Amino acid sequence: MSPHVVDLRKLPGAEIVLEGLDDLDAGRRTIEAAAVQVAAARLRDGGLPVPERGPDAGEPGHALYRLLADELDPHSRYNAILRRVDSFARALEGARAR
Repeated sequence: MSPHVVDLRKLPGAEIVLEGLDDLDAGRRTIEAAAVQVAAARLRDGGLPVPERGPDAGEPGHALYRLLADELDPHSRYNAILRRVDSFARALEGARAR
């Protein structure tokens, strides 16, 4: 029996997580990269290769908020991004459990 293959692009929040992984690999400081770093341990537990340290060392949640600081409502955007990443992680956990 072959293992269940998950199409990560179809999971909710994939637009943030997959771009964030690419950005981390390239050493870019982006909102997506910081969001992935916030959930790094959980995403690693789901089998994703999240680097140990991103380009913005320190507290990833603070890094994410700093990147959002110039937006109209950074607090709401911060929460929305983390909810999307959480949705991705939950969907990944559910898919891996099958």
